[in-house]
Amino acid sequence: PGADKLLPYTRCTTFIDCVDDKTALTAWGKRMVLRGATLAGHLVDQARNLDPADRDDKRRLNVLVEQLVAIAGANDRRERGSHLHTLSEFVDRGEPIPSRSPEDLADMAAYKAATVYLDVRHIERLVVVDDLRIAGTPDRISFHQGPGPDGQPLAGNLITDLKTGSVEFGALKMAMQLAVYSRGVFYDHVTETRSPLRGVTGGGGLSRPLPAGRGACTVYWADLRLGWEAVEVARQVRALRARRRVLLPFQGAVGAPGLAKHKPYV
Repeated sequence: PGADKLLPYTRCTTFIDCVDDKTALTAWGKRMVLRGATLAGHLVDQARNLDPADRDDKRRLNVLVEQLVAIAGANDRRERGSHLHTLSEFVDRGEPIPSRSPEDLADMAAYKAATVYLDVRHIERLVVVDDLRIAGTPDRISFHQGPGPDGQPLAGNLITDLKTGSVEFGALKMAMQLAVYSRGVFYDHVTETRSPLRGVTGGGGLSRPLPAGRGACTVYWADLRLGWEAVEVARQVRALRARRRVLLPFQGAVGAPGLAKHKPYV
């Protein structure tokens, strides 16, 4: 608002990613590369004479790694998750789902049972937080009237998110994402206009893990106050990473003969 031209906004997941612990994800990625190498020896052969320090070879190695990861099946779960996301939209709109596999029906039945007390008001609408220049799309905004996370009566719209993978390591990131959306406004990129998220409660959001093929769905409250605290940390981390002039060349003695004038911080 107030700018004389369109400004780029950062994707919400990208903004908050800087505080995420990627140890487990990195280890998983290495396992997938090794698994792919056992299944596609011809790709490994292509990498033998490539130099990781060479710019062009580095790009080629990156391509080979992605191919090995795909061959290992690392993308299968993501594609299955996208499929379930699509089916859940049919359920929330009250429409028949187009797929009839037993696994799909079991997953969607579990999803419907777990969310029966939520009245979906918005599905996949773009939200922006102008203060942070963040944009993203919450899965749902749903009305809930009943006990809140503290057991007290609550009535209001909740930001809700659907996860089709493990939530073992991602609870804080989920709370951060929901906290960001709860402080945003709707944005229509066609008309370039904003409208408020009416009645959204900032105290709690909902995460709905739906593991693919298990016929089970569990809904969890997410602490948005804690999530926002972590978002503020992410803001500070990103600001620090953008700083320059961090290192200064060392010289042994001020004014010593033969020492060139030091260069500025890099």
